[in-house]
Amino acid sequence: MESTDLTHYKALVAKLPQLRKEIGKVIIGQEDAIGEVLISLLAGGHCLLEGVPGLAKTLMVKTMSDALAMRFKRIQFTPDLMPGDIVGTEILEDDLETGHKVFVFNQGPIFANVVLADEINRTPPKTQAAMLEAMQEYKVTYGGKNYPLPKPFLIIATQNPIEQAGTYPLPEAQLDRFLLYIKLSYPGELEELNVLKSTTGTARPELKTILSDEDIIQLQKLTREVHISDELISYINKLVRATRPDGSPSSFVKQWCQWGAGPRAGQALVLCSKARAVLNERFSVIPEDIQSLAYPILRHRIALNFRAEAEGITTDKVIKQLLTELRLA
Repeated sequence: MESTDLTHYKALVAKLPQLRKEIGKVIIGQEDAIGEVLISLLAGGHCLLEGVPGLAKTLMVKTMSDALAMRFKRIQFTPDLMPGDIVGTEILEDDLETGHKVFVFNQGPIFANVVLADEINRTPPKTQAAMLEAMQEYKVTYGGKNYPLPKPFLIIATQNPIEQAGTYPLPEAQLDRFLLYIKLSYPGELEELNVLKSTTGTARPELKTILSDEDIIQLQKLTREVHISDELISYINKLVRATRPDGSPSSFVKQWCQWGAGPRAGQALVLCSKARAVLNERFSVIPEDIQSLAYPILRHRIALNFRAEAEGITTDKVIKQLLTELRLA
């Protein structure tokens, strides 16, 4: 990397703490979740947010897009939502030059930089699957034509962990497309007190634009250039392979897991560790990056058996056990 490029990248990276501070004007607490959403953006992936109602999931995403000056669209997923409501549809219009009727593709709300798929588990699998091509290929195919999505592109889906009637759990193949599975918890006592004080008056914080679309694209490029040692890549490989009951060195995994994470989990762990390094203004991955991100990357890629569910064993407990058993030399 040339010195001029390094200076430019350092200036961009120095804006990331400002970005978090700007988001913090509106979102009180939830610092880990905000950091993980930004990691997903820097790594060029998508994330799934899970939390009970009222934890500011939607507001968090909207605030982040405002601070980044990114085009934001919200899709409210409901049982009657159709694929065309997401990707778009063709409409019949008059061609002013020829006078004939022509079909014109009308782009749906997925054509934005940040797309909030609100309560994604409330729509049937047919509509959920309409997002798969966009998530993987960053384009939409309609009527035999390809329509590229804007860059940068980030889908943030939300879901409610409380089981209710009319929900459709995401299939494993689509869950695997999400880089991170982020769980939001209730705020602490002081944080909740600050929420009550700051949101029930007339004051409304004004957000500044910290980074542009082009800045994010440059940071995504930088993320892939961050150094990670062969030793840490080998550790990630062992960790991911240890989640699979067949051949796992962990008796805990063999006892409670039905199947484990695939190769995409290892790729995600490498990329997100690099993104976390950038977010913390480093240009090299350290073990802490891997260990902190193992939970949001692996928790939706491990399937427990029926016995585990009956005994209250969670995927987070499996990951914690693996991190304890597999230590860096």
